[in-house]
Amino acid sequence: MTEYTPPKVWTWNKGSGGQFASINRPIAGPTHEKELPVGRHPLQLYSLGTPNGQKVTILLEELLALGHEGAEYDAWLIRIGEGQQFGSGFVAINPNSKIPALLDRSGPEPVRVFESGAILLHLAEKFGEFLPTAQPARAECLSWLFWQMGSAPYLGGGFGHFFAYAPTKIEYAIDRFAMEAKRQLDVLNRRLAESEYLAGSTYTIADMAVLPWYGALAKGLVYGAGEFLSVQDYTHVIRWADALFARPAVARGRMVNRTSGDPAQQLHERHEASDFETKTQDKLAVA
Repeated sequence: MTEYTPPKVWTWNKGSGGQFASINRPIAGPTHEKELPVGRHPLQLYSLGTPNGQKVTILLEELLALGHEGAEYDAWLIRIGEGQQFGSGFVAINPNSKIPALLDRSGPEPVRVFESGAILLHLAEKFGEFLPTAQPARAECLSWLFWQMGSAPYLGGGFGHFFAYAPTKIEYAIDRFAMEAKRQLDVLNRRLAESEYLAGSTYTIADMAVLPWYGALAKGLVYGAGEFLSVQDYTHVIRWADALFARPAVARGRMVNRTSGDPAQQLHERHEASDFETKTQDKLAVA
């Protein structure tokens, strides 16, 4: 292999390859004019059913399960592979052009919220749920929430990219990020060996943030890397993930805006609670 020598000044090479080469670019801002649709509910979510998108829809479904009618939402599909996140309407809500993005229209002035962790915190505070108010549980919850926000790029953009999506397999990159992914799983495993949930004895937004990333990884649901990372060794993470994946609201939240995997588990857009029932009826009709 020829050793790479960085040039004195980096320039954008569109021909670098990879699954996401067509949408990656070193500049921000919209690429085209496109207004976003708006439904009738106070909360308008623009997203895709990736782990970051699932965090928010899981919380919304959990809030609805508790009877918070104000948590009703419209979930609009943003196909990032087609560059829809670079439309002018989306960029107006999230200048970083990443899903998910939320427009909260419940007050006199619309409030935009972007970054999945910020959306979780906004909704938890708004409805007074899934975020402890007393210390030290509140600090523990927020610490694990921000741990996930800081750690997941190493798992997704690091390990996941080089293991599953990069146009060529680079041993150094895969080894480096596999080591970090396993270290992170060990961090979680040690915490969950001493605590039922991440923040303590109570289910919180910290669990909702971590589950779609590390719970799915421990269950072998992402990247096809379960055997490679020996995920069976992280028994406490698996115990925790099994308990949360069994929650009906989690199952619903993981379906919303999903476009990959089992078609029966995909609900491309969600505008009413009855959309899940329609999906089930469609599944039975096909069977």
